[in-house]
Amino acid sequence: MTTHQQLTHQRGLTEPAAEAAIDQARRMLRLPTVRNQFLATADAAEREQLTYRGFLAELLMAECEDRQRRRSERRIKAAGFPRQKALRDFDFEANPNVPPAVVNALATCEWVRRGEPLCLIGDSGTGKSHLLISLGTEAAMAGFRVKYVLAARLVNELVEAADELVLNKTIARYGRVDLLCIDELGYLELDKRGADLLFQVLTDREETSSVAIASNESFGGWTRTFTDPRLCAAIVDRLTFNATIIETGTQSYRLSRTQAQQAAATS
Repeated sequence: MTTHQQLTHQRGLTEPAAEAAIDQARRMLRLPTVRNQFLATADAAEREQLTYRGFLAELLMAECEDRQRRRSERRIKAAGFPRQKALRDFDFEANPNVPPAVVNALATCEWVRRGEPLCLIGDSGTGKSHLLISLGTEAAMAGFRVKYVLAARLVNELVEAADELVLNKTIARYGRVDLLCIDELGYLELDKRGADLLFQVLTDREETSSVAIASNESFGGWTRTFTDPRLCAAIVDRLTFNATIIETGTQSYRLSRTQAQQAAATS
């Protein structure tokens, strides 16, 4: 008799035999949470006098919730964020330039669902990367495929892919993610080839999949990054059409916090 037959034909099991059968079924069906939480859930169900249906619902809901958590963790890991950042840790009082209502609306991820861009513009220390990473994390937790990359690293990867004749494959790989987060755009000047390749990635995603960028330069200063004026205008057009634009300002709240802490220590 097969394992399946044994499981489906057994009747009147003792408690140890029932637990062994459940463990076998859990392995066959790949339900690790059922195995880990069965005894505790069964004991709680007995104390609370749950019906059989109520007990089964509790156990299966725990499995579903744990599976969703593991999927979210895999998507966050696949995104390649350099560090963990959460929206709840963003200090809106320290930077009043950032509107909480707009950020909370972005956290619903409707803009990702619609394939709209997000531009975070401001000086270093004003929270651009924090917002970029935390909003990207929210999207990953909501079920979207997300990829985080530094602008310079993305351009270098595209140049290498072009040299190795696999550019289309690389662009297609970035095109498969629902949200592409590009950080530190504007820190380095890009030559025309690099800018052209980045433009291809942005064009491939236009009005279909979201791009979120963080830049220390206002749009007017992007000509120092993209030295071809026409190409610069085209890239700005791609990134701002139907976009949410948040200007995080020029005052570094990290610097202000450090100065305040030093002043408090010496007073």
